Amino acid sequence: MTDPKNDATRDWLGEPGEIKPPDPHAIARGHGKPVLPKRFYKEAGFSETEAGFGLTLDGRPARTPARNLLRLPTRALAERVAAEWQAQAEVIDPAKMPLTRLANSAIDGVAERRDEVAADLGAYAGTDLVAYRASDPPRLIAAQSEAWDPIVDWARDALGARLVLSEGVMHVTQPDETVAAIRAEIGRVDGTFRLAALHAMTTLTGSLLIALAVLHGRLTAEQAWAAAHVDETFQASVWGSDAEAEARLVTRKAEFEAAAATAALA
Repeated sequence: MTDPKNDATRDWLGEPGEIKPPDPHAIARGHGKPVLPKRFYKEAGFSETEAGFGLTLDGRPARTPARNLLRLPTRALAERVAAEWQAQAEVIDPAKMPLTRLANSAIDGVAERRDEVAADLGAYAGTDLVAYRASDPPRLIAAQSEAWDPIVDWARDALGARLVLSEGVMHVTQPDETVAAIRAEIGRVDGTFRLAALHAMTTLTGSLLIALAVLHGRLTAEQAWAAAHVDETFQASVWGSDAEAEARLVTRKAEFEAAAATAALA
C-alpha cells in the first residue's frame, strides 16, 4: 500500500484543495542516491486551454514541483514534453526529461523573476567567452577565429554590439555601448520559456552571444555547441579524450539541445 505522505503522484498531479506545496529541498536533504518514483500513469498527453497546452497524465492535469499547472505555450512544445513522459519506462527519471525540467524552471522560477533572470544574463555581456582568445598555438587560434569571428560579426551587425577581443585570460572591459546593446537584446526576448531557454544555453556554454545566436536562428544547436567547445575539442585532439569528461559533456549537450528546442518551439 502506498504511503500517502510519500506518494510520487502528488509531485506532479496534486490533490484538490491542497494548499501547502512540498518541500523543494527534500531531495537535497536526503542521503545517498535518490530513489526514482515508479511510473504511475499509462498515458501522457496534453489538453488545449485558453492559457496554453497543459500536460496530462491519464487525463489529469500535471503540475510542476512548485504545484503550478504544467502548461506549455505551443502545441509543438507540448507534444515534445508529453513524449518525454510517455517514454519513461518503469520509473520516472528526471535526468532523461530535459524539456520537462526546463519547463518546470520556466514556470516555477523564471515567470515571477524575469528581472532577476535578465540581470543574471546581463552579467555575461561584459565577459563573453568569444571575446577571450588564445595567444598560441596557431591551430587553436585559427579554430577559435573560425568558430567565433562570425558570431562577433553577427553581434556587431545585428545587435549593434562591438566586442573588444583579448588574448589570454586577462579581463577586457567592453565598451558601455556594447554592454548596453546586449542587455537591451535580453530585454526584447519574448516569453518566459524563451528567456528560460536563453538562460540555460548561456550558463551551459559561458557565452550569451552564442545563446542569442541560437535564439535568433543564426546558429543551429549543433553549431553552437561546437563553437562553445572549441578549446575542449582542441585539447582532446592533443591529449586524447577523458571518458568522465566526455560523459559529462554528453549530459550537458542534451540539456543544451533541449534549451535550443524550447527556444525554437515556444
